[in-house]
Amino acid sequence: MICKYYGRSISLQKLRTVCQVNREGVSLLGLSEAAEKIGFRSLGFKIDKAEILDVELPCILHWRQKHFVVLYRIKKGLFHIADPGKGILKFTEKEFVANWLYGKNQAIGIGLIIRPTPAFKDQEDEANDTLDWGFLLRYLQSYQKLIVQLFLGLLIGSLLQITTPFLTQAIVDVGINTRNLSFINIILLAQAMLIFGKVTIEFIRSWILLHISTRVNISILTDFLIKLMKLPMSFFDTKMTGDIMQRMNDQKRIESFLTGSALGTLFSLFNLVVFSVVLAHYNLIIFGVFLVSSTLYTLWIVAFLKRRRTLNFKSFDISAKNQSSIVQLINGMQEIKLNNCEQSMRWDWEHLQARLFKFNVSNLSLSQYQQGGSTLINESMNMFITFLSAKAVIDGDLTLGGMMAMQYIIGQLNSPVQQLLGFIQGFQDAKISLERLNEIHQLNDEEPAGRELNHELPRDGSIYLNDVTFRYPGAGNDPVLQDISLRIPQGKTTAIVGMSGSGKTTILKLLLRFYEPEKGVIEVGGQSFSNYSFKFWRSSCGVVMQDGFIFSDTIARNIAVGADYADHERLQHAIRIANLQDFIDSLPLGTATKVGAEGNGISQGQRQRILIARAVYKNPQYLFFDEATNALDANNERTIMENMGEFLEGRTVIVVAHRLSTVSNADNIIVLEKGRIIEQGTHNQLTAAHGKYFQLVRNQLELGV
Repeated sequence: MICKYYGRSISLQKLRTVCQVNREGVSLLGLSEAAEKIGFRSLGFKIDKAEILDVELPCILHWRQKHFVVLYRIKKGLFHIADPGKGILKFTEKEFVANWLYGKNQAIGIGLIIRPTPAFKDQEDEANDTLDWGFLLRYLQSYQKLIVQLFLGLLIGSLLQITTPFLTQAIVDVGINTRNLSFINIILLAQAMLIFGKVTIEFIRSWILLHISTRVNISILTDFLIKLMKLPMSFFDTKMTGDIMQRMNDQKRIESFLTGSALGTLFSLFNLVVFSVVLAHYNLIIFGVFLVSSTLYTLWIVAFLKRRRTLNFKSFDISAKNQSSIVQLINGMQEIKLNNCEQSMRWDWEHLQARLFKFNVSNLSLSQYQQGGSTLINESMNMFITFLSAKAVIDGDLTLGGMMAMQYIIGQLNSPVQQLLGFIQGFQDAKISLERLNEIHQLNDEEPAGRELNHELPRDGSIYLNDVTFRYPGAGNDPVLQDISLRIPQGKTTAIVGMSGSGKTTILKLLLRFYEPEKGVIEVGGQSFSNYSFKFWRSSCGVVMQDGFIFSDTIARNIAVGADYADHERLQHAIRIANLQDFIDSLPLGTATKVGAEGNGISQGQRQRILIARAVYKNPQYLFFDEATNALDANNERTIMENMGEFLEGRTVIVVAHRLSTVSNADNIIVLEKGRIIEQGTHNQLTAAHGKYFQLVRNQLELGV
């Protein structure tokens, strides 16, 4: 809003990036830092209600202690607020104070003043690489023959409809006036054949439209999924499940517009032109009345488009939260019942439904105003045209059959006008969906296209972290890792230990290229990570994360992820090493048993063993274990560690663990504390040093672990 006020349009996605938006949103510090990155000066303030009158506007306010708004004018005792969630609002001083001030006796309020510097104007405009309608219309190019057939059918249908008013007029003016029943029968037979032809054409047209729309919808969704799968891992840390699902549902509106509204409107325009010519042929005055009323009708509908757009964005936001809420309720049912919070969780959902209901009321109210005005204009036109045509019959300027024919023509003209206005609304909806689609398609791919990247591991595959610092997105966040420098030698086992929150898992995520370091560089064999293909690097890595995902599929396909058919020998080898055979033998379908969200429930220990088998099946050069055995009993853990002894020979292994029994045999143990390396060495060296590692071991022994 502020950028637009000062004459520059900057994409939402760029602003989200510079604001370091995460799942919690953004802080005032994030807004301040972002403003200065794009050429503003910023100044945060904490003032009382009297001092706000002296603040230079526009400024950003922390509103209702939960989000940000822009105060852009104070005039005649009214405070003008631009709220991203609700639009332009006006508040009296009392209402403004109630929403902005907080603290004891509502004494102070928080805000941010930002003013442009010369650097703001000097920045180059962003490259226009957004998707356009031409891009979307290319989805239809593959179906050119079907579209030609569709238009041919529409043309024939229109020609058949044109003959109907003339046949009606012939029945009244000739058949009835001359009392010629045979003539009437012939005309009615002709009408019956025309109706049959029209129904047949409509039947074929519906099948063609279904074929095109289904294929186009699948193509749009497929391309969206392809783009999603190319995005960096960090993207999914800042997007809620409901948001992504709602964007996928959004694609249906684009497909519906391309294959429904757009094609149907072309047909309607043809009908509109043809029937307008026929109406003008019958009576120019009546044609003029229709033209004026249709113009009024169109202006009335267009007047509501801005409000519809605002409601559309609100609908997306509420629907996304609703989807996330439902997914959370279903997936978290076990925890909900264990903590006896069914009622509070249901209330949270009901509050969301109340918001959804209020939105639906607003939407219905808008539709009713729109529909009421449209009906009034349309019916007034029909009544006036009926009066004019009846007067023309009485005056002898028009036959009774001609009047009936004109009434049919007016009916046929109303439909194209309404369809044309539906097209305008459909265009608006599709344009909004296209904007949301652009937000995803404008993001940089994880692996840039056209860049030559290494697809081969060096002879010395040792990993080096050189002065690596990293913090998670979000202004004001402390670094999780600070100036980390370490060597992970090829073919050796390196363990990383430390208290919770010390940065152990973060190192693993950096090594798996979930994120890029804020400072420093990570190298493999003397070459920067950035020189290696993401896919190639991950294909060389076997991973067991503590929150690893089990797919709703068979055990075999969960172990051999991505393979159409699992290699039997490799599968059995992985099962043996992960000590899964007894569990699989107890199942009636063996490895063909379906597990996961929609299959058999499995214990945490069984889940971890499947994840270990998955990593072994991959046969990688590098293995990463993040608390890989913390859910296993001592016997299973010992068996698996013995089985893996031979498998790990010659491979580079990085183990993150709290249970120090799993790392005691490591070639090197790294001890982390608050994101820094404080000790490293073998188990014997570290215990002999009586440092932090010794304390960790002693504490676990005292706890009986």
